[in-house]
Amino acid sequence: MFKEFREFAMRGNVVDMAVGIIIGAAFGGIVSSLVNDVLMPPIGLLLGNVDFSNVFVVLKGNVPPGGFPSVGAAKAAGAVTMNVGLFINTIINFVIVAFAVFMLIRGINSLKRKQEAAPAVPTTKECPFCASTIPIKARKCPHCTSAVEAGVSA
Repeated sequence: MFKEFREFAMRGNVVDMAVGIIIGAAFGGIVSSLVNDVLMPPIGLLLGNVDFSNVFVVLKGNVPPGGFPSVGAAKAAGAVTMNVGLFINTIINFVIVAFAVFMLIRGINSLKRKQEAAPAVPTTKECPFCASTIPIKARKCPHCTSAVEAGVSA
C-alpha cells in the first residue's frame, strides 16, 4: 500500500498540482496585501476617510454611545456583526486573482497555439493510374510509367 501511495504522490501531475497550490497560496497572500495595504487606503481616503476593514453593521449586542471603533472591539464586546467592508475587500481580492489567472491561462494558450505546427506539406502523392505512392514532383510514375502532373495529388 505504501508503494502505491508513493507512486501516486510522485506522479508528475500530483507534484505539479502541489507546486501550483503552494504558489497560489503565496500569490493569494500577495494579493490580499495589495488590496488591504495598497488599494483600499486611497479608495477609503477618496470616499471620506473610510477604512473598509472596519465597515460593519452590529446585528446583536449592546452598542456603546458613538459605536464600536473597530470590528475587533465589537467582537471583543460579544456583538454579532455583519462585516461589509471585509466582504468588499474579499471581492476585490477575488477579482484580482481571477484576472491574474485569466491572464496566465491566456498566455499559456497563446504559447500552445504558436507551438502547434502547421500541417506538414505533403512530399508524396498517389499515381492516378496505378495507385502507387510517388514523389510529389514526379512527372512520370516509376511503377507504371504513366505521365502525371507534377505537384498535383490525384
